Amino acid sequence: MNLHAPALTKAQHFDEHASVFARDVIDDLSQQPKRLSPKYFYDAAGSELFEQITLLPEYYPTRTELTILRDRGRAISAIVPDGAALVEFGAGATTKVRLLLNECSFSAYVPVDISGDFLTAQANALRADFPGLDVHPVTADFTTPFVLPEAVSKMPKVGFFPGSTLGNFEPHEASAFLRSARGILGNGARMVIGVDLEKDERVLYKAYNDAAGVTARFNLNVLHRINRELGGNFDISAFMHRAIYNRDRHRIEMHLISKKALTARVLGRNFSFRPGESIHTESSYKYSLERFTALARGSGWTPLESWTDPAGMFSVHALVASE
Repeated sequence: MNLHAPALTKAQHFDEHASVFARDVIDDLSQQPKRLSPKYFYDAAGSELFEQITLLPEYYPTRTELTILRDRGRAISAIVPDGAALVEFGAGATTKVRLLLNECSFSAYVPVDISGDFLTAQANALRADFPGLDVHPVTADFTTPFVLPEAVSKMPKVGFFPGSTLGNFEPHEASAFLRSARGILGNGARMVIGVDLEKDERVLYKAYNDAAGVTARFNLNVLHRINRELGGNFDISAFMHRAIYNRDRHRIEMHLISKKALTARVLGRNFSFRPGESIHTESSYKYSLERFTALARGSGWTPLESWTDPAGMFSVHALVASE
């Protein structure tokens, strides 16, 4: 039963995904301290803002990972079995996967994402550019178990999880995701995964507090989304972006800070804020090579190889499912 059905009915028609969004927002804002899941950053506006972030001079992860994938493409291709299917968890823009498709001989590509319309558009573009590649998009939440298409069931599998998204999970959640991916891909599967590394705190601070304020707009957009999709009445101007490095937990934390005492209403529920109160919207864990290797081993994967850029800013890892 949908606990928020009466409020949803009064506001507008909600599909299943919107209902999950509503439930999560109500549950997360009811916690102390308040929080919101970073997966809800990525509506159309948020996705566009994130693409702008990836081009900022302060934001190193995207361009650094692209350089590693480009420079190490031949070494990565060596771990790909003949006739394999590439399964991308949380498929976004195709820039990174195209590097793998150009270098490796995959028979099929399975992009997995919760946005069906986005997946269809990306799949059609790849079919046009890679006519010999079978593309089988799967609309699903990649953080939960899902079933791969029957067409790839007998193929060797290679998972692809770029972009340091693993760092957005709490460590126990990261382990659970890796175990889930291990179960979905099956025995003998490989995984290629991007992991952001620990580094000078000043570099991290600038990357998440860019001078142009794009990351601030990206963070605040989740409140715009709540207002737009769930009929919320957040005063966006009453909140400010803050990103800090938590040294003890090896993570960047993004918060939305209330500038004053206020009350926001969402789906018939009131949420009060004190001056200076935070909504924790994202954590981005930074790993050492050793800590990530230990995480992978404890989650059903055996490390095969890892590659970093010369400055040691970012890493790409090849794993194999443990027997």
